[in-house]
Parts: sequence; structure tokens; C-alpha cells
Amino acid sequence: MSYSTEKKMDLRPYLEDLERRICPEEEMRLEQEWIEFADGKCSEDVFVPRRKTAEPSISWPHVMINDALESYDLMILQQLTTCSENLRLGGGELLSVRSNYGTGIIPTMLGAEYFPMPYETDTLPGSRPFAGGKEDLLKVIAEYKPDYTKGLAGRVFEMAERYLELTRQYPNISRFVNLYNPDLQGPLPLAEMTWGSDIYVDMYEDEEQVELALDFFTDIYIDFTKKWKNLCPDFDKEHAVEWGLLHRGGTIIRNDAAMNISGDMYAEFVRPRDQRIIDTFGGCVHFCGTGQHYIDKVSEIKGISGINMSQPEWNDMEMIYQNTIDKGLVIIGMPEAEVVRAKEVGRPLRGLVHCGASLAAWEKKA
Repeated sequence: MSYSTEKKMDLRPYLEDLERRICPEEEMRLEQEWIEFADGKCSEDVFVPRRKTAEPSISWPHVMINDALESYDLMILQQLTTCSENLRLGGGELLSVRSNYGTGIIPTMLGAEYFPMPYETDTLPGSRPFAGGKEDLLKVIAEYKPDYTKGLAGRVFEMAERYLELTRQYPNISRFVNLYNPDLQGPLPLAEMTWGSDIYVDMYEDEEQVELALDFFTDIYIDFTKKWKNLCPDFDKEHAVEWGLLHRGGTIIRNDAAMNISGDMYAEFVRPRDQRIIDTFGGCVHFCGTGQHYIDKVSEIKGISGINMSQPEWNDMEMIYQNTIDKGLVIIGMPEAEVVRAKEVGRPLRGLVHCGASLAAWEKKA
């Protein structure tokens, strides 16, 4: 469905409320603090940004994810609600929205089955591996012709176009709300999501085809990101914003699947592809779960500016710190509990750790 034919909502009350509450001076102050942090110039041991609170004048609804997936305007409203909450609670992340269609954007573009979650879970969708696994993926690779209108990719770009159309007449929103990269994952997660879990066995038994698939997804990641940036430019030439977190470079590679392989396998199969992406855009690497077993390999990517991680409690954090902040790499979005723990044991954070990971973190202080 094209956004030009989709039934539209009247979002003006929400746009007007947000436009009124955005204080340009406050947002520019926050931006400058983020730039200084990202550039390694934070004067405090840990970076804890905050903004002045700004209460809404209307009631903002909770939009369920499955509803947002079916309507561009509901997706925009859901995303703008996060900005409203940021302002209401005085959060320190920069205002940001995204085409929020989950991890299956590139897989469904290639023909993978879209997999929505049950409505009541209010959780982003995924995708299923190809029924024929490796053989189906190799056929897709051999016959591939770029078509960014297919699958969730089409909705990603059309939602962005609709958002830009709606916000053009609101100068504060246009200037201070960052429309950031959709979730493109990274070469290894994309290969796993389409090949299936057999890819881990085939790293031993069919190395050549695994390498082919990883190169294929690296090319798509780079091409997709370039197309996105033509529509939605980065914060500036040196920095980008994702999840409200400003960082040096133009992308954050999602490497969640790397928890399933050894550090040596990461260095052999994945790092050369991550290096190509960082060579092209600069930026960071994200991982959920355990990353201590390959963080030393990640830190050796030339031009990488930092990492983002979700579960410090599952990691040897001294090993993480030795291979990030001790080497001049920033950590963005660190959960508050880990910052508190590090301070309690006297671990210097060198002004390179940002404390604050989610709305939940702000609510705890509210």
C-alpha cells in the first residue's frame, strides 16, 4: 500500500503540541554536549545528559506495535510519542524517530516470510528463514536485482516520506527530531535470518558459500544505507543519531548473532565485512547478550568510534572496558546499574561512557 492512498489521520494536534514544547535553546545545548562526548571531550567521568522537562498539553495515546505496522500515520504517532515522553520526563537522549519495522526489513525485501508477533505482546515483528535454507538463499544471491519497494523495505521508505511530508511545516520538529536509520542488522545476522541456524555448521563445512552470503549482505547493507541517507541525511558530516544517541560516524552495525560464534570466527568471517561498512560510513557496533569473547576483535576495526551493548550483567565488564574506553572508544546507552557498579568498585570511565539506555531509565528517576 502506498502512503499516497492509505487512509490518513489528523496528526496536527500531536505535531502542534510537540512543536510548542521543543525549546531550540535547550535542544542546541544538548546537541553540543553530545558532540563533545562523542568527540572524547566530556569533562566528567561519565556522561549523563538531561533536558528541562516540558509537559504535554494533550493526552498522547499508546499505539500498539501491530497497529503501527499497518498504518504510516500510526507509526509516526507511535514514534513521536517517544519524543513526547522524552520531553515530559526530561530525558537526555536527542529527539528521534525511525521507520520502526523490526529486524526483517532486508530479509523480507529478499522474499523471506514476514512474521508478526501476537498482538498482545506489543513487540516488533521478525521474519522466517527461507524454507530451503542455504539453497534458497544462494538462488536469491544469483538472481538478485535491487528492489527497495518489496517487503518491509517499501514501508520503511514510504513511512519516511510520509513523515517528512507531515513535519515540513513544523520548524522545531524538522530541525530537532532526528529521523534515523531503520534496523538493517548486519551481515552475520542477515545471513542467519535467511539461511537459518545451519549457517553455524556450514562455517565449518561450506566456508566458501558462507563467505559469499556475508559479502552479499555487506553489499546490500551499504547500498540500502546510502539510499536511506539520500532521503534522510545524518545529523552532520561527522555524526549520526540512533535511538537518540549521537555518535561519530554514520551507522551502528547490529551484531547480535555474533554471540553464537567464537572470537576467532568473528575475526575470520564477520570483521572483514564490518570493516567494509565502517570504512564506508564510520560508526559503532551494537550487540545484545555476551560480547566479551570477541570485543577485542571488534576494537581492532579501523575507524570504529564506539559500541552499544544491552546486557552488561552478562559480560566481564573489565574486559569490555579494557577493549573500549581504555582504547578511546565510547560506550553509548549504558544501563544505569552498570555505571553505579563501576563507580562503586572505583573503575574510571574516562568521560567515554554515556549513562542512559531507555525510557525506563528516565522513569526510575522521575
